[in-house]
Amino acid sequence: MLNKLLFTLCICFSILLLSHNSCYAQKIFSNYPFDTSNTYIIKLIDEDQFICKFLAKDTVKISIKTNSIPLIEIPLTKIKSISIVESLNLRNGVYWFPNPNPTRYLFSPSAYNLKKGEGYYQNTYILLNSFNVGITDNFSFGGGFEFTSTFIVGQPIFFLTPKLGFKINKKLHLGGGIMYASVPSFYSENSNRSSLGFLYGLSTFGNEEKNFTTGLGWGFVDNSFSANPFITISGLIRLSRKAAFVTENWFIPTNGYTALFSYGIRFFGEKLSVDLAFINNPEIARGIGIGVPYADFVVKF
Repeated sequence: MLNKLLFTLCICFSILLLSHNSCYAQKIFSNYPFDTSNTYIIKLIDEDQFICKFLAKDTVKISIKTNSIPLIEIPLTKIKSISIVESLNLRNGVYWFPNPNPTRYLFSPSAYNLKKGEGYYQNTYILLNSFNVGITDNFSFGGGFEFTSTFIVGQPIFFLTPKLGFKINKKLHLGGGIMYASVPSFYSENSNRSSLGFLYGLSTFGNEEKNFTTGLGWGFVDNSFSANPFITISGLIRLSRKAAFVTENWFIPTNGYTALFSYGIRFFGEKLSVDLAFINNPEIARGIGIGVPYADFVVKF
């Protein structure tokens, strides 16, 4: 008898909860400030979505149109989210989903930051693995590890990548952070591991579909910093709905400066990007004309 009563109460509670959520969603979206001049992405609870223009609404449904369908009526209770499509993601009336990987070029970052709750996994050359998560809209934290060092010397290489990023105006973002790595020590008699990395600052100009970034970074090994900064100049230009040109260029302080250039194509979907590129300089080009192949992929979550 008691089990039957508990089962009945659970059923009643579930019905009330679902009814409350439906009513709440209906109330929220019936008050949404639509504008007929905007283009919207409307996602439904069954994961369907529409890129559309708003036509009309009442207390139980909204009316929209797409490029191919002149009228669609959607119950408010079926809507999961509504967002405005930015103008830079509309090309001749066709929706180009946002660049899924704007915070990084190949290896080095841009000044764009992950939004709070966003994250991604990056794999480079199959062996190098990293994760990054937006803690706030302006601060992200990441880290990763490298496979081969574990098997060759019995000690993994691992790294941390905290980063700050701020929007100054529509076309300028500033950022900075640390790339810190702990590696097996091959020269120190006092420790079996060494610390190395960069302390850097960035300026990114443009938007997430077309931009370039300049950066300065001071490298360190244990407690010793480089006297002169590393310099980076990187850029990205979206070429089509699913491809972009990406370049990343390093000027490394040695006796003077040594340059490393890279150039390649980024292929992407809404949650995935794949970079196929080449790393080159005059010395490399004498042996491998096109440069050393580079490959990575990023999965956004």
